[in-house]
Amino acid sequence: MTGKTEQTTTAAAEALGYEQARDELIEVVRRLEAGGTTLEESLALWERGEELAGVCRRRLDGARARLDAALAEEAGAEEAGAEEAGETGQ
Repeated sequence: MTGKTEQTTTAAAEALGYEQARDELIEVVRRLEAGGTTLEESLALWERGEELAGVCRRRLDGARARLDAALAEEAGAEEAGAEEAGETGQ
């Protein structure tokens, strides 16, 4: 792939949602496991699979960060509420 084509393909992959990337990755793996492709086709499929796996990983990492932030925010709010209740209870 040329640099410009590779950038376009990467940008297109990044635009996919997690489920879309996962489903396409499953199809890529199925095609690789089935065999019957040329070396060039297999390499292109492998590269696409790596790209899709990266998209999935980044989407999952982002979801984990959002979940961690929400849990930390909730814990902070509960802690502040407990402190407030302790101050008014005296």
